[in-house]
This record gives sequence, C-alpha cells and structure tokens, in this order.
Amino acid sequence: MHPVRLLARLLLPVACPCGELDVRWCARCAALLAGSPVRAERGAPRLDRLDGVPPVPVWALTPYTGPVRDVVVHWKDRGRADLDRLLVPALRGAAARLGPALSPALGGAPAAVVPVPSTGAARRARSRDPVAVLARAVATGLHDAGIRARVVPALARRGAGRDQVGLGARARGRNLAGAVRMTRRGVRSLGQRSACILVDDVLTTGATLAAVERALEHDGHEVLGAMVLAATPPPADGAGPARRPSSDIGGNLVRT
Repeated sequence: MHPVRLLARLLLPVACPCGELDVRWCARCAALLAGSPVRAERGAPRLDRLDGVPPVPVWALTPYTGPVRDVVVHWKDRGRADLDRLLVPALRGAAARLGPALSPALGGAPAAVVPVPSTGAARRARSRDPVAVLARAVATGLHDAGIRARVVPALARRGAGRDQVGLGARARGRNLAGAVRMTRRGVRSLGQRSACILVDDVLTTGATLAAVERALEHDGHEVLGAMVLAATPPPADGAGPARRPSSDIGGNLVRT
C-alpha cells in the first residue's frame, strides 16, 4: 500500500458501519440491500386511516434491524454521506423493479416523487437532506422502467417541530398532527392533481407517511405508494419469530 494511503488509514481508519474494518461497506451489508422491494405497510399501525380505505402501500428494501440499522444511522446522523454510493444504487434498482406494478395505476401520467420533509433543525444538524438523495434515486429508477418521474419537494414541516427519532407510536402521531403542509412551490409544481410516490428512509409506525398522505390528499393529489430503505419488522406472533414483510410487489396497489 502507498505510504500516504497507509498513513491516512492509520489516522482515519475506514470501517463499515457494522464494524468490519478497511471497507466502507462490507459485502454482507450490501447484500442485505439487494433484491426486489417487499411490501411492509402491515407492520405500521399508524398508517391505518380508520376510514375503510386500506393503508397506503409501502415498499422496503429490507427490515430495519441489525447491520441495516447501523448503516442507516451512520448515513443519516453520523456524517457518512459516502454511503450514498451504497444506498442510492440499491434504491434505484428497487424502484426500477417496482415500475411495472406502478405503470398501470399511472396510466401514462407522470409520477411525482415526493420526499418526506425533515425538520429544519434536522437539516441544519446534518448539513444536508438525506431523504432528498433517496427521492432522486427513486425518480431515476422509475425513469429506468420507462415511467416519467420527477422529484417534487412539495412539503414542509410546520413550526420548529421535534425529530421523530426515539418517539413511540402515539407520540409520533401527536408530534405530526397538523405538522405537514404544502409549500407554495409544491402547489405550483403539482398542479391540480398529481399521482405521488412518497419517499422516506425508514418506516416505523407509519405516522410520518400518514401525515404526508393527508397533506397531499387535502390538496387533491393521489398517493399511490411509498418507498423506504428499511421497515421496522412487525411484532412477533406469540413466541415465534417476527414476520417478514410480504413479498407481494404490486397487489392491491390501487386503493378503492
């Protein structure tokens, strides 16, 4: 190894978020993010609208457990923007595989890819908007599948707001009640009626996606589904292992 590179490794050691040294991400963590997206909304109780309409479909790359949790936390909150090069291709590929299921619902219309808004404090702390990076990956993947798609940062959080990290299901719902609004730019860009695909990093209780869905529907837009990197697994059934998300990509896509 070149002496300068060796010195840099000694001063600033490289490691995968899971702990494996000398690689930015290991083969095992990369493999967890590969493959087709899976349906995950059944494990998110706060997505239930309680009005007879099924929850918005949500596709995730993988369960939010173990090494995946480490990767997302380091990427989002510990300055590992280099992990974009792992996560962006994975989500782009997943969106391309999802394209054939979305295409009939779009009927040739373009898709508006809407990133879930972060609080201003979170953006300042991170010096960037990680979810916007994911939204661009999803739009590119849909374009790869022959779907016209564009990123529309249509929403903002009202007031100062509190980050959702560490909050339980009920607290997340209270924290987000009326906290998401359309921006003027969003109103102009979306027009009178758009078909929207939401994008976020992690699905936990579903409170965030539910708030975003309400804000868009209030202005006459249709939310076809959402894509996330990972989803918190639903509770285990009795003493058995936690259930994996459904592998059904396109079933029940159009809600009636």
